[in-house]
Amino acid sequence: MNVWELVVIGGGPAGLSAAYVAARRGVRTLVVERAAHPRYKTCGGGLIGTSLAALAGRIEVPAHDLVDRITFTLDGRGGFTRRHAGGPLVSMVRREEFDDRLRAAAVSAGAELRQRATVRSVEQDPDVVRVRLADGEVLLARTVIGADGSSGVSARHVGVRHRQVDLGLELELPVSPAEQARWRRRALLDWGPLPGSYAWVFPKGDRLTVGVIAGRGEGERTRRYLARFVDRLGLAHVSPTHDSGHLTRCRADDSPLRRGRMLVAGDAAGLLEPWTREGISYALRSGELAGAAVAAADLGGYERSVSERLVPAMRAGHRLLDVFSRRPGVCHTLLATAPGWRAFTRFCLGRADFDELVGRPSVRAALALAERLPGPRRAVPARAAR
Repeated sequence: MNVWELVVIGGGPAGLSAAYVAARRGVRTLVVERAAHPRYKTCGGGLIGTSLAALAGRIEVPAHDLVDRITFTLDGRGGFTRRHAGGPLVSMVRREEFDDRLRAAAVSAGAELRQRATVRSVEQDPDVVRVRLADGEVLLARTVIGADGSSGVSARHVGVRHRQVDLGLELELPVSPAEQARWRRRALLDWGPLPGSYAWVFPKGDRLTVGVIAGRGEGERTRRYLARFVDRLGLAHVSPTHDSGHLTRCRADDSPLRRGRMLVAGDAAGLLEPWTREGISYALRSGELAGAAVAAADLGGYERSVSERLVPAMRAGHRLLDVFSRRPGVCHTLLATAPGWRAFTRFCLGRADFDELVGRPSVRAALALAERLPGPRRAVPARAAR
């Protein structure tokens, strides 16, 4: 019978990174993707330095803008803009193009790809994994990497548990040349009115990606926040080309990353940054680690690598989210300071994960102070962010 050495479920950044690494090392690999590339994906599409480092030598990043200025507001108030003189902080991509580049790289490395194929279930025997497709076909594999999202078959099979679930809403807005010029090389981050919420504007050539994220269970208030945010931007009259939403799920500390011969990576494993909910860098890195573990025939090594390389930053992110949820005004004020801006730029450039930043004496002191401050957040003077 035809037994694949590796079947990867999901053709996003995590799955295609796993396939790329494994195939390059001689592993006979098949990627199963339920859609067909190029396909739209709800995502901010901002690549930080950690993502760019993971992609070096693999693809040419299809960036539509290189952001070096960030405008910060606190629920539309207290706006200020900072520019990074040393060059771009974030590269803005459209996921349909970005993922298709990753697909081409994985195929060039030797992986095979089956598109428009939906996985219905996974079953394990001692020596083989059975991947059952919607049309009844069964694929046999020595090992499986699940990268089909946080609500997919893979996460359920492995038993992934989550400590944080958030709702993200996003619009893709086509904009005029004048609006393009106003936003070129500039993004906006607005710290929102709901605990842990924020909104963003990301420029991508002739379109803007505009979105908000907040805790699950606040759906109506999150939708109202998005509507107010778009209205403040003067873009309420623009008809979106995409109007979508999704849940992001962040794993519990003791959640499994493996069950027998099956690993999970990226969103399927609940691997993302808890405060910003940035997931692409975690998808790329965890996919690479999973593919390398399969190639080395050391599946336990994947669990150790994730624990050593990704989990510490996630724990620090949870602490930052806790402080931000209770005191967004303090975080806003800190970003206006020189140390706060330096810490932010180091994260964007991939020069420091949050565990390193939180370990710095100045940041530790600021967080400790914020955690002790009583009462509600203080309002800041209104000022236009446009």
